[in-house]
Amino acid sequence: MNRPTDRAGIRARRAVSLPPLLFLLAFFALPALIMVGASFRHPGEFGGLAPLLAAGGAGDGGLTLEAYRFFVSDTVFVEIFARSFAVALATTLICLTLAYPLALLIARSPRRRRDVMVLLVILPFASNFLIRVYAWIMILGPLNLLYTPVAVIVGMVYVHLPFVILPLYTNLEKHDPVLLDAAQDLGASTWQRFWRVTFPLSLPGVFSGGALVFIPVLGMFAIPELLGGTGDILVGNLIKEQFLESRDWPFGSTLSIMLTFAVLAAAWAMTRLARGRRGAV
Repeated sequence: MNRPTDRAGIRARRAVSLPPLLFLLAFFALPALIMVGASFRHPGEFGGLAPLLAAGGAGDGGLTLEAYRFFVSDTVFVEIFARSFAVALATTLICLTLAYPLALLIARSPRRRRDVMVLLVILPFASNFLIRVYAWIMILGPLNLLYTPVAVIVGMVYVHLPFVILPLYTNLEKHDPVLLDAAQDLGASTWQRFWRVTFPLSLPGVFSGGALVFIPVLGMFAIPELLGGTGDILVGNLIKEQFLESRDWPFGSTLSIMLTFAVLAAAWAMTRLARGRRGAV
């Protein structure tokens, strides 16, 4: 008797899910497949990609694993990836350290002040990203910190800090204060209430904010380009150089694929860690 209703519900769900599915296929899956295909091509004589077939029909470009062989043959690329992971990890830890007390302050402030504090957090987004980075050039220059690893970390933290504060605040404001009162009645000190009640409950916000920082920093190239020196090149800078300067599109595609795998591995590790911590709590 319910079959027409069930079919109507199925059609409705399909109609709702089809547009975003097509969007993801067109703007995410298809470019990724193009990138994978380009990584197996030969570079063109003047850059770009060599043609698969010559005018006479003979193989000219063909498919090759040369870009992948070149990637694994030189340890400098492994060093760049390791440096990128180190910068992303340092940025994430610093952002979490700075964002947590601020998010906790906002969450425990009176309701009339919270909106103003949140507005101040997101206010930097009102100005252009590059303008804010150039402002740091003017600040760090007189301090003799420009074109150093410190400048890169400072720029990364400044840009990504709001992405940690907002999910942490969203999580912390939902905590039931009755739990803290109960812990206090049981004799728990301020630190014990924080570490045994507040912090475990805030772990979803911690992992969400950490992911929103760690993953974008891995592929960031603008900040290292403007604030870092020649020794601070990260994988994002290397990919940009291959596509725009060296015009070695196959190797640039290979680096992009390796970065994608690294991001997926990091996301998987964060997910497993979050589930493990949630199960422990």
